[in-house]
Amino acid sequence: MEAAETPFLPRHVCTRSCICVPSALVKVMAGPDLIKTLMYTVNHLLQQDKYKAALAVVKGFRNGAVYGAKIRAPHALVMTFLFRSGSLKDKLKAILKATYTHSRNLACFVFTYKGLQTLQEKIQGKTLQSHSFLAACVGGWLVFGDNNNINSQINMYLLSRILFALSRLAVEKGLIPQPKRDPFPLFATLVWGIVLWLFEYYPHTLQPSLQSSMNYLYHDSNVWHDISDFLVYNKPRTAAQK
Repeated sequence: MEAAETPFLPRHVCTRSCICVPSALVKVMAGPDLIKTLMYTVNHLLQQDKYKAALAVVKGFRNGAVYGAKIRAPHALVMTFLFRSGSLKDKLKAILKATYTHSRNLACFVFTYKGLQTLQEKIQGKTLQSHSFLAACVGGWLVFGDNNNINSQINMYLLSRILFALSRLAVEKGLIPQPKRDPFPLFATLVWGIVLWLFEYYPHTLQPSLQSSMNYLYHDSNVWHDISDFLVYNKPRTAAQK
């Protein structure tokens, strides 16, 4: 009677022949096959429709983490080195902290949103528009409800987008008439008029990063001493080093 095949060895290697093979060689042969077996098992699991909803939630978490890092890291790098004072170590810590916070929050939100969407669909047996709204409301409250700089920037970014989207939707639904002329010039006029009025007279109401940008553009340009801080530097080098 032939011996049973060893699980993680090639099919042509039987137990009798393995007796003559050194144990070190068996481990070398078993390693790649073990990895192949694990990869096959994982890929087989990923193809199962019954796990698709749960796996989509997991991948949503992954995509949220990656996208959050890709978006925040370049922004934090530029803003930190342009406007933040301190040592190089402090600046790098600030960049990493901002990137981690954005990445973590976005990953947690996507996980919560997709998870609650799936749960509602399973309970009611169908997909409704209210599912998306309610799931996002809960996720927004849990993840982006904390009032910090990162969440503030994300929420305000989304606010500007949804105002545009709601305006277009109102036109599509016939709630407001289709403009005869492009309203964008009027929109730009009001946005810039209001934000500069707020900056000049009520700057404390604006977000700190926006205040820093506007100070650099509109107030720092009122001060210079010679050609060095007129064209080359924004401020005298001695002042910048203090």
